[in-house]
Amino acid sequence: MHGWRSHPRPTQKTGITESEGYLLEANRHLQDLLLDTGIPAAIKAELSAEFAEIEAVSKKLERDEIHIAAFGRVGVGKSSLLNALLQQDVFNTSALHGETRDEARQSWHSTKQGHLVLIDTPGIDELDGMAREEMAKSISRRADVILMVCEADLTDSEFRALHELCKAGRAVLLVLNKSDHYSPAELDLLLQRLAQRCEAFLPLDRIITAAAKPRPETVIRISEDGSEEKFQRSRLSDIASLKTHLWDLLEKNGKSLAALNAALFASELDQKVASRIVVARKSVAERIIRNYCLGKGLVVAVNPVPIADLLAAAGSDVAMVIHLGEVYGFSLSRTEASKLLLTISAQLLALMSAYWGMNLVSSALKTVSVGLSTALTAAAQGALAWYATYLTGKMAETWFSKGKSWGKTGPRDTARSILASLDRESLISTARNDILTRINSNRS
Repeated sequence: MHGWRSHPRPTQKTGITESEGYLLEANRHLQDLLLDTGIPAAIKAELSAEFAEIEAVSKKLERDEIHIAAFGRVGVGKSSLLNALLQQDVFNTSALHGETRDEARQSWHSTKQGHLVLIDTPGIDELDGMAREEMAKSISRRADVILMVCEADLTDSEFRALHELCKAGRAVLLVLNKSDHYSPAELDLLLQRLAQRCEAFLPLDRIITAAAKPRPETVIRISEDGSEEKFQRSRLSDIASLKTHLWDLLEKNGKSLAALNAALFASELDQKVASRIVVARKSVAERIIRNYCLGKGLVVAVNPVPIADLLAAAGSDVAMVIHLGEVYGFSLSRTEASKLLLTISAQLLALMSAYWGMNLVSSALKTVSVGLSTALTAAAQGALAWYATYLTGKMAETWFSKGKSWGKTGPRDTARSILASLDRESLISTARNDILTRINSNRS
């Protein structure tokens, strides 16, 4: 199932079963995530809830626990089903809507596969239920077996939840509870309907009927004088099929399920962490690039020596590239940064020859203009320097984000792609206004 062997075998080297080896490996993976010093503190803070879940899953594996969670809408009998398995009333079955507001758990059995723990979850359809639904999903991610409980044909929310759980590789049993509410013919039609709707992602033998808390039956008692007396008699729960399926699933795959679920959870968090790091790096890189853009734009704008304008702030580009490398975890020397800048400049020069002509004209005009026109000309030249620095920064960032590589496209296509993606006029206008604001602020 899902790539795991159904029947664990002892390994020759360690004497542990293959499934136990998977558990150890899964726990090592979780510990590596918890102790990874390469994950920025800000990212860990954003994912504090997920890292708390990692710690909970790791402790669960250490305690050799297998979690079985009941999942579904309010009122379908999740709590009653778990109570029937326990053979005692532990979970709250209040008729109040949404009575289960927090995770509730109870030890069930200890087997050679591990210590079984039953978990009750809030309903997935609460009116104020965004937080409760997220809590239930969080519990389901940590559960090794999920009992998706329904009482009739699946609603849209139930169907979506079941599909997502199965698609994510979770071990799911669809339990049609309250089966005593239907006649045999109705029950057969309902099971056919469920099988038809779920056939693409749920095997037929994973759809089970149950009656966790059957309705009392009416009994007629005839007294000695021939009179009739009606009274209600409670009935025993009917969960034999559910228990059979559960024991079979756990007997064959218990430890493997626990290891698989931990591996799936760790993989999901890996992707989340990686995604957040990418976003965080891009955000930091953007701030760094714009700071260097403004710095260079101001230097070029206020430098009174026209011929030196093109070279006055060249050193800042080297510093920017080194700084961007640090954001992406690379340490570059000034020589390495300069070589990268030569490659970037060659591509931009070929694609932006018009820029250099405009820059030289602006530089010449700056020496003969006076007053306001001088400031405007200076700001225009500074804005062009700002824009060129921005392009250089985006090229360098792309190179770092691909692991110090241009990838299959090469530097020329990378430059074209970046140029095509940017609104040049808007960027130059923003740069010019920022530079003018700074110049006027410094003069006042």
